[in-house]
Amino acid sequence: MSSLYRIPGAVIYLLFCCLLSTAGEEVVKLQELEGNTVIIHTGLTAVQSDAHILWFYGPENVESRIVNSLVIRETVIEYFTERFRDRLQLNRNSGSLTIRNISREDSGLYKLQIITGRISDWSFRVNVYAPVLKPVIRNGTEKCSGIVTLRCSPVLCTVKNGKEVNLSWLKDKERISSISSTDSSDHLSLPLNITSSNCSTYTCVAANPVSNQTTQLKFTPLCNNNTGRNAHDRHIIIPLAVLICLGVIVAGSLILFKLCCKEETKQPEVAENGETDYSEVKITSPNSKEAYEGKVSRETKNQDQSETVVYSHIRS
Repeated sequence: MSSLYRIPGAVIYLLFCCLLSTAGEEVVKLQELEGNTVIIHTGLTAVQSDAHILWFYGPENVESRIVNSLVIRETVIEYFTERFRDRLQLNRNSGSLTIRNISREDSGLYKLQIITGRISDWSFRVNVYAPVLKPVIRNGTEKCSGIVTLRCSPVLCTVKNGKEVNLSWLKDKERISSISSTDSSDHLSLPLNITSSNCSTYTCVAANPVSNQTTQLKFTPLCNNNTGRNAHDRHIIIPLAVLICLGVIVAGSLILFKLCCKEETKQPEVAENGETDYSEVKITSPNSKEAYEGKVSRETKNQDQSETVVYSHIRS
């Protein structure tokens, strides 16, 4: 170690830059939400107390040193805070770097070098995303028709575009369409044509790798099955069925009442013993003057007046 520190600092720095430019180590990808505190972990549990720790940053390639921690006689940690201000913190035990209140402008390539008896390198690609906004559904939700099959005018879902934002329509949690665009300054719009004969739930989802927002289509399609009818259908069908039942009951009662009255006027009384009774019908001769004028009662009729008695059979 003593021989290493006899080398001029400029030579060491050039050596670091050369190693960084030619290193072929694996790049660890991190996806973070804007505003969070991010810790870039090295995976190390302990670093030599006299190790030299360096962190570098660049939007696309390594450009500048942001942390320099060197131990000669005492530990010295130097933060280059022109870009990151006071948001950085180094863990000397593991070499991990903490970035507070990370922003989208902090996206880029971070490289770590730990120099002891040898040089060890780590590379991290950090992508920072803004929270995705809630999508908005417009048009067509109220313009639907049909009884068995539902047909609606196109429904449009829109959201402000951003980094790696994707907009999708889900039908009963199954993706049926999606769209994305690299133009982050524009809005994303995705139409939906509803033609369905079953009860389905439609949801519009806006998402990026670290966040998502959903908006559900506030419309329940008409169903052609008893279990899936919506409340609007039941409010119409149930009162109509009650009215029809009441009408049938009233009409049936009237018909039954008329039939009973008609039977009573036609049928004479039947003896309790079940035998046939006869009724006496007296027919007065048409040549009787008193009967014609209606002035003489039947009990005082002239004995000479001829009377004819006819017995009518009563059906039991």
